Amino acid sequence: MPTYLASGASDIGLKRANNEDAFLVCPEIGIFAVADGMGGAAAGEIASAIFIEAAGELFESTPPASAEQASAQVQEVFRLANARMVSHVVAHPEHRGMGCTAELLVFSGDRYLVGHVGDSRTYLLREGELRQITRDHSLVQQMVDQGQITAAEARHHSRKNVVLRALGADLELSLDLVRGSLFPKDLFLLCSDGLTDMLDDDSIKKALAFPVSLSEKVGLLVDGAIAAGGKDNVTVVLCQVER
Repeated sequence: MPTYLASGASDIGLKRANNEDAFLVCPEIGIFAVADGMGGAAAGEIASAIFIEAAGELFESTPPASAEQASAQVQEVFRLANARMVSHVVAHPEHRGMGCTAELLVFSGDRYLVGHVGDSRTYLLREGELRQITRDHSLVQQMVDQGQITAAEARHHSRKNVVLRALGADLELSLDLVRGSLFPKDLFLLCSDGLTDMLDDDSIKKALAFPVSLSEKVGLLVDGAIAAGGKDNVTVVLCQVER
């Protein structure tokens, strides 16, 4: 069975009054998550905390026994967290508009599974090649897909923060599931858009290539986003597959 090294950190950034991001790092059972809250004031913090709590609750301290079980549990985490957010808004109408984007990475044997909603991202660095394995649920990504703008134009578009899917918006939630095989030294990055709005993929890849510890690589990414302007909360989780 593979073993995993992991590290995570979150920073409020330079422009926000509070940190609405949350993350989970459980290398002993191969469970990792990032949630980026939205809704303002305390509401975004509540949404991201609900997601992280649901992930910890459903996986507890035992890794999934099979890829099928992992898939069922990931889907249940998103369903349960979404339902709890919707119920929270019913009980607290002053928090209307609250929700979060989320990444949930689960390892089972020699397979990985990512649950993804919104414009937070999961990347995979394998044999020196960095690849974004999730696709943003955002207006600008839709415009890129339709050929209306280029990927470069999307980075600076005035509506780049318009999210088309998020937890808490509706009882019906559309979830992306991304599956694949694990290989030794695979390095996964989960992050909020506070990182990717500030650093492009080349800058991220350079930070990941530094010959330093995983926690130091997390620091390089967070510090890089802050140095580039830190316009949002920045959350980074790294996990590497060992043998």
